[in-house]
Amino acid sequence: MRAIQMDAFGEPDVLQLREVPKPEAGPGEVRIRLHYAGVNPAEAYIRTGAYAFFKPDMPYIPGFDGAGVVDSVGAGVTRLKEGDRVFLASLLAPKKTGTYAEYTVCSADAAQPLPDHVSFAQGAAVGVPGLTAYRALFQRGNLKAGETVLIHGASGGVGTIAAQLARAHGAYVIGTAGNQEGLALLRDAGVHAAFNHADPDHCSQILAHTGGAGVDVIVEMLANVNLENDAAILAMGGRIVVVGNRGSINFTPRLLMAKESAVLGMALWNISPADYGACLAGVAAALESGAVRPVVGKEYALANAAQAQIDILGSNARGKMVLKID
Repeated sequence: MRAIQMDAFGEPDVLQLREVPKPEAGPGEVRIRLHYAGVNPAEAYIRTGAYAFFKPDMPYIPGFDGAGVVDSVGAGVTRLKEGDRVFLASLLAPKKTGTYAEYTVCSADAAQPLPDHVSFAQGAAVGVPGLTAYRALFQRGNLKAGETVLIHGASGGVGTIAAQLARAHGAYVIGTAGNQEGLALLRDAGVHAAFNHADPDHCSQILAHTGGAGVDVIVEMLANVNLENDAAILAMGGRIVVVGNRGSINFTPRLLMAKESAVLGMALWNISPADYGACLAGVAAALESGAVRPVVGKEYALANAAQAQIDILGSNARGKMVLKID
């Protein structure tokens, strides 16, 4: 089969398109013929060898997310059968052979049914973004129906799903993007209000939009730029969940003291098996009901995986980047 494989850590050129043996499904595992694979920032960090959470053995096929058709099932697997359409969220699966490939093998629990109304490209956009959004909102941020949530940097793969999950949960959803195209995407995704975070005054505008009450939960994609401004617009008892950060900052803790608010970090790698299962179930149910409609961004050929990893770390993401395997 064709796959992107790396023999060493390094720059994007370590990602090479090769012919490699097709993996076989063992007990409790499934093999999936992939149509699309998702591209995540974590995969670019892993490629460098400096990622704190995961350092794979070589040779290594990247990728945790994908969508396709079950090709074979291992002993003991009864929930899935050959021919089933599935999406794959294998970040924490005990077995995963990588999704930048024509075929992948993973623990059966990491593969979830893909509804007929969801395309394979959309299915590949669910895994890491969907689990991250669900955990940030409900397991870390403890978002409740009727509260106001700000998705700060909402036009990417995590943000668009977070906005849809929060709206379906009964929250008032505010999202930000960096240009008019992104703001239009957010409105299509169902946010109640959209603001341009390229405007230096956008946090003051958000606070005014809430009538001065502030927001209850903020899902923050770039904490090194936004954290202090976030703290200033929280409601009493508000929570900031840091999903993304790319540097250090000076911060005024009194902003948290005044409102008895909190800053919460999160990383999917730390999730417990029980919380992981809850995230999977919640996202799968939202996908089936239509509450979540994954936004697919730029598509790349499998051979262009290196460029996709370069672009995923750029700014102004629009939906989830995916690799087309076929």
